[in-house]
Amino acid sequence: MPAYHSIFLQDQDVRIIGNIALLPLRTRTRGPAYVLPAAPSGTSDLDIDPDSESYDALDEVLSLFRANTFFRNFEIKGPADRLLIYGILFVSECLGKIGKATGSREAEKALMNTALDQFAIPGDASFPLNQAFEAPRDSQDAEILRQYLSQVRQELAMRLLARVYAGGNAPSKWWLSFTKRKFMGKSL
Repeated sequence: MPAYHSIFLQDQDVRIIGNIALLPLRTRTRGPAYVLPAAPSGTSDLDIDPDSESYDALDEVLSLFRANTFFRNFEIKGPADRLLIYGILFVSECLGKIGKATGSREAEKALMNTALDQFAIPGDASFPLNQAFEAPRDSQDAEILRQYLSQVRQELAMRLLARVYAGGNAPSKWWLSFTKRKFMGKSL
């Protein structure tokens, strides 16, 4: 059975830096991403329909995370798949931090620190997937990519917290069961 790929592969009018798509996001975090409209009224941020105009790549990362985590190999079909891979690896890192936290406030602090920490981008020597990702052309593109990935990390951390702690102060054991699994055997 093949891994699940991004539904945003068909999007043609998307800016690409290196070979990562800078897809629009439904976010309140500042950054270079085009901002999608908020979820329709009466719709939970946790249950957005993939056909909705508010559905973004981060919703896709969270919905495909558990299924794709079981795959050791992933055939990259386009720039949107690279963003999906990065998002899945970041979610995996975040779940490791949540597993060590005692409450939702501590987990929130740990995830925000993780999202805001200095991180490697494609082309940096410490980036774990340099063989599958191209480096940005110049320093200006590198800075835009760093800002975009920072925006992705912050928004993913907030959305993941909402899902993991949906039931209250205790984390969902169903989500935490994935803390030790590594997508493609890699980690950020």
